[in-house]
Amino acid sequence: MKKCFLLLSLLSCSVLTFCQAITNEEVVRRVADNVIQNTSFKFVDSKNGQKYTSTNGLPQNADIKVDSHYNKWAYVNGVLTIGMMQVARVLNDKKYSDYSLKNFDLIFNSIPYFEQLYKAKTPKSEFGSFFSMANLDACGAMSAGLCEVDALASRKEYKDYLKRAANYISNKQLRLPDGTLCRPQPRNMTIWADDLFMSVPFLARMGKITGDAKYFDDAIKQVENFNKYLYDPMTGLFFHNYYNDVQMNGVSHWGRANGWLAMAQVQLLNELPANHPKRAELTGLLLRQIVNYSRYQDKSGLWHQLLDKPDSYLETSVTAMFTYAVAHAVNEGWINSKYISIANDGWRGLISKVTADGQLQDVCIGTNMDEDINFYYTRPTELNDPHGHGAFLLAGTEMIRYEKSQKK
Repeated sequence: MKKCFLLLSLLSCSVLTFCQAITNEEVVRRVADNVIQNTSFKFVDSKNGQKYTSTNGLPQNADIKVDSHYNKWAYVNGVLTIGMMQVARVLNDKKYSDYSLKNFDLIFNSIPYFEQLYKAKTPKSEFGSFFSMANLDACGAMSAGLCEVDALASRKEYKDYLKRAANYISNKQLRLPDGTLCRPQPRNMTIWADDLFMSVPFLARMGKITGDAKYFDDAIKQVENFNKYLYDPMTGLFFHNYYNDVQMNGVSHWGRANGWLAMAQVQLLNELPANHPKRAELTGLLLRQIVNYSRYQDKSGLWHQLLDKPDSYLETSVTAMFTYAVAHAVNEGWINSKYISIANDGWRGLISKVTADGQLQDVCIGTNMDEDINFYYTRPTELNDPHGHGAFLLAGTEMIRYEKSQKK
């Protein structure tokens, strides 16, 4: 009994010391460094565990995979790239941008190897979505991150991929008759809130990179239409989806879905020309969302998995997304600085979800859609699930920016 009490006391002291002594920069570095420390930049034979630093010279083998999930071609790693690149800028530390450059270098250098497997129709070969590009998850967020990496690396292969991704989103992705991006599965012609982030941040960056207004026009149309289809005036929140087959919204105001919407709008405003005629309208839509979701913030500073259901668990990724959106909007002068109190509370809650070694707690795992609200209630959380990292780093760096601005 005494041993149990002593262990609990030590754990309490450890958490207390961490929470009290750590600075904003230190907590951001802990999370970012944990990611770096757990990225091997290697390949592994999933059958025998043999690891390789490169695919060069390897015989064709369907069991060869990337060893670390941070090296996978996955939308969560696109968000992580955006976060890491911002950490590098805000902290003036190229260790974090070098990490992202090294990651894309590893991926693209191994593309010829995996392309042969893909062309041979090998089931579940690595980087399959890179080649198939069959949905927005496969290209949008990773392309947004790649835009930032290519600004430093300037590789032809990167530019070629970005053009291919832009063409897919602009000309091939399924849309409603009015041009709104939607999905064919699991129900045909369904709008997912998630897809605003899987499209708009990349489209906005392409607008800035190419100078072609068509990308801005499409991004703006998506923001306007997603607000039209998914906004719930009764709660001030957004539904996860819209079913075009019955012209009805889904059952939930799922937290991370609302977070994707907030972050996408912020990313668009970042790239939009200062004198764009739609800027005031878009800023107003973002402010409406911020004010409305602030009404559902828990006293801990966190938000719930189901925003309007306080009996659902407190969830980390949506809190990071909401905190980032508010803090960035304040830092850029888009909204009144008094709203920073929302971000301050959110950040306080987020710090409580970081372990001493920089892992994130209570992040909802990847989530499909469902007609049963219990699906969202019971969706598991996972320690250090990658859906939280990018948003957390963006939130933390915005809090550091605000902190610095107050010392001037």
